[in-house]
Amino acid sequence: MLSTDFVPGAPNWLDLGAPDTDAAVSFYSAVFGWQFQSAGPQGGGYGFFVQDEKTVAGLGPLTEEGASSAWTLYFHTADADATAKAVEQAGGTVRVPPDDVFSFGRMGQFSDPAGADFAVWQPGDTKGVDLVNTPNSLTWAELYTTDAAAAKDFYRAVFSWQLTDMDMGQGMTYTVLTPAGGTEDNSHGGLMQLHQDNLDAGSGPEWHPYFEVADCDAVYAKGLEAGGTTLIPPMDAPGIGRMAMLTDPAGAPFALIKSEQAPPS
Repeated sequence: MLSTDFVPGAPNWLDLGAPDTDAAVSFYSAVFGWQFQSAGPQGGGYGFFVQDEKTVAGLGPLTEEGASSAWTLYFHTADADATAKAVEQAGGTVRVPPDDVFSFGRMGQFSDPAGADFAVWQPGDTKGVDLVNTPNSLTWAELYTTDAAAAKDFYRAVFSWQLTDMDMGQGMTYTVLTPAGGTEDNSHGGLMQLHQDNLDAGSGPEWHPYFEVADCDAVYAKGLEAGGTTLIPPMDAPGIGRMAMLTDPAGAPFALIKSEQAPPS
């Protein structure tokens, strides 16, 4: 389970790169009830999705040429520069070299060897998001990859994650991701091999955020009404919860889950 204690290797921030930030605010406000707070003139159009005056995510305009709208997950690091070196040594790519974001922290953005984008946040004044696991906040991070074995080696080398394989039947394996030294109680994500039908449909290696919700079907319906597109309709996952996956109107994928054992709100 995620925690705002933000141990090394755990997700501590996420943001959305959008071609139209006003449209993104309209969509996610309708789906989750989030409000938007600008970072001000010095923020370059960046700002924050907030709930009950607490930050749940960031939002900014797309800055990389040819980039498509997507959520980016950031993982805690005590040394962003050291992580950048580890990424390169493990076969990944440094897309945005580590740099200070005023006094808030130090950020770097990378791609793994298969091409899935992710980032790191070295906390300064800002430790990370204020809410996780409560309804309408981040609760899980999931990687879909074209080479699960290589992804395991890469992320183990970069973050020292503990990896636990689970047999899902029909030749499917789901790998649970846990920070170094952690237990099942503080696992933060999963890793899966993309199936050929996913590839044929245009899917590629990418990280997806899961947002905890109070009612998966109701929030899913709000997403469709606001202009989202179905990737996976609401379905029950025994022992886990009820989940769905959508893309927002600009094409950024995200998932919803009503956990079977929902954390306290």
